Amino acid sequence: MREEVTYRIQALSKAYEGREVLAIEALEVQRGEILALVGPSGSGKSTLLRLLNFLESPTRGWIEFAGARFEPGQEMPLALRRRVTTVFQRPMLLNRNVWDNVMYSLGLRGQRDADGAAWAVLEQVGLANLAKQNARSLSGGEAQRVALARAIILKPEVLLMDEPTANLDPYNVGLIEKIIYQVNREQKTTVVLVTHNVFQARRLANRIAFLLGGRLVEVGEAEAFFKSPADSRTQAFVNGEMVY
Repeated sequence: MREEVTYRIQALSKAYEGREVLAIEALEVQRGEILALVGPSGSGKSTLLRLLNFLESPTRGWIEFAGARFEPGQEMPLALRRRVTTVFQRPMLLNRNVWDNVMYSLGLRGQRDADGAAWAVLEQVGLANLAKQNARSLSGGEAQRVALARAIILKPEVLLMDEPTANLDPYNVGLIEKIIYQVNREQKTTVVLVTHNVFQARRLANRIAFLLGGRLVEVGEAEAFFKSPADSRTQAFVNGEMVY
């Protein structure tokens, strides 16, 4: 795999009970970029994200990551899986305080002496003043920032995000977008972001991939994607027309 490519996908397909929900012939995710996956509900975006995190194996085809191929029926080595972290739309938080939730991911990896890193990441996400508050009592935006802190404290090579700002107020949307941008620019973390918010995709992403019916319709640089898409279906989607 070339140094500048984080993922290479070839002839990738995922089916459930015989029904194919995702089929991508070819896609590369560049190292250090923010790639936004857009498209209507049911277009295969979250399925692709689960495959990129090696949570499910493909039905056919393969994903190449760090020199290893992820193929049907195969499990990726733990050392490679730990280089990828996911923040889900509805984060599962421990019924403990914010501090313990952030430290939990480090504890799983045997990293106990990391108080300085924990305080730094809590400051980064704006939650240092809530470190001792029970995570279950937080607002939706605060809970999502705890999940993000728990992910970025690991300094992953790849950060996968599934609708991280869905149903959040503008203040929390802005905070989370700022954190994503900082992590990408300062740590050179590759980010793959699933979002229904095309404005968010345009603000954050270097490139945008449009999925429809489980197929990759178009992928391109963000400005070109919005200003001069190559496919008429992409143009209809950008214009807010019903294409599904």
